[in-house]
Amino acid sequence: MAQPTNPKFGNPKFTDKEMETEIGLMLRVGVTLSAAVVLIGGILYLRTEHTLPDYAHFHATAQSLRTIHGVFNGLARFDSSSVIQLGILLLIATPVVRVVLCVVGFARQRSRLYVGVSALVLIILTYSLLSGAR
Repeated sequence: MAQPTNPKFGNPKFTDKEMETEIGLMLRVGVTLSAAVVLIGGILYLRTEHTLPDYAHFHATAQSLRTIHGVFNGLARFDSSSVIQLGILLLIATPVVRVVLCVVGFARQRSRLYVGVSALVLIILTYSLLSGAR
């Protein structure tokens, strides 16, 4: 069965099914990778000695884990909390990458409306992530 071609460019047309397959693969890889990183961080955490936490009072996350720069500095020291935090960052990044792939996929399909809507969603996501990081 021959793939439909785009008569304007002569290239095989990028179908919705192909886009769904690529996005689905990326989502599976992103979630699996983030789970593996969190698991490695959890194993590192369990290998170190810790005092019993005080659950009577709330203790915020360490300042070094609140920024991407701090997480990467902790990774250089093999800090278990930084490894776990990296896994969480990967999990948060997965749906953002999905929206980027949607923009690219719709651009390949030459669908201006969906490129515009996906780009607007990407701008809103980026703005909310950057404004929440302050």
